[in-house]
Amino acid sequence: MTEPAETGPPQHGQPSAGDPFAPFVPRRGRAVAIGLAVAAIALFTFIGIFIPATAIHDFKVFDRILFASIGWVLAALFFRYATIKAVPTRDGLTVRNLFLTRTVTWPQIMEVQFGHGMPWPTLELNDADTLAVMAIQRSDGPRSIQESARLNALVKGLGEARGH
Repeated sequence: MTEPAETGPPQHGQPSAGDPFAPFVPRRGRAVAIGLAVAAIALFTFIGIFIPATAIHDFKVFDRILFASIGWVLAALFFRYATIKAVPTRDGLTVRNLFLTRTVTWPQIMEVQFGHGMPWPTLELNDADTLAVMAIQRSDGPRSIQESARLNALVKGLGEARGH
């Protein structure tokens, strides 16, 4: 009798089959952000190096470096977008959005809203605040509905189990 081969941990934040605590990560948004980061670096660096001097302005080395650095700043913003995720644990959910990272416990989450036309789910919290979960994106199609349902099941199961 042979033992099944060990597959190892999920790659690139992809959930393994049946793992309710797998991280939530966007697919399309991440791919687009990485592509835009590479394009911004290439484009602004190329322009910074090859922009011709004009009668109005003679571009010096500092000007060219400054122009190229715009691409690097944009790439940093796109990189941050590419690293959006939400990590569930038995205690709560850590949501890393574009500018904020916040951890909430399951009993703090009252409801998950992901209505038609919403780009990502929103958590209604018990302190009347809301928290967007940008890691589940409508642009991922049917997968976004499945991931939202998984998040909702975690909220219901673990929130109620702890006195929600």
